[in-house]
Amino acid sequence: MRLTMHTFLTVDGVLQAPGGPNEDSDAGFEHGGWSAPYDDQDFGAAMTGWFDQADAFLLGRTTYQIFASYWPKVTDPGNPIASKLNTLPKYVASTTLQDVGWHNSSLLGGDVVAEVAKLKERPGGELQVHGSGQLAQTLIDHDLVDEYRLLTFPVHLGSGKKLFRDGARAAALRLTSTSSTSTGVIIATYEPDGPARYGSFA
Repeated sequence: MRLTMHTFLTVDGVLQAPGGPNEDSDAGFEHGGWSAPYDDQDFGAAMTGWFDQADAFLLGRTTYQIFASYWPKVTDPGNPIASKLNTLPKYVASTTLQDVGWHNSSLLGGDVVAEVAKLKERPGGELQVHGSGQLAQTLIDHDLVDEYRLLTFPVHLGSGKKLFRDGARAAALRLTSTSSTSTGVIIATYEPDGPARYGSFA
């Protein structure tokens, strides 16, 4: 399977708590819900199109618990996101959860990096990562991401957890597509393009 990473970002790179005020207040974060004002039809169409390509999901503990508290309640079989999340396999990377009760969910045991590498060897289309900031950083550090789908919202917050943290492995990316929504969200997809390259204008 091909591992695709879907991340909502501010212009200054923050991914923390985009969906609601109480999503993640870790380290005193006060800006939860910053993505909601920018929802529109363009945004919905992009998300629906990506979910249509999913064969399985890989989630960190926090994102899994947020999703599991909401999506099972959405029972409309015509909902393109709920129908995928509620039926497809969900693999959860956590060292603290003891069990996962959402339908078709399973915990990854032992070495998460090795377990994800095994998942990628399975036949299928996309293994999708949504949110899951800490897990995402681990996947980036071990070169396990095949495609980045980054949605950059027109807001900067000045604080919060970031996708590409200080000390992350330096690497180049190749832009494969870009578009924008009516509310100014930039949707860009990238593929890894080897190590970071350097030069000089002098």
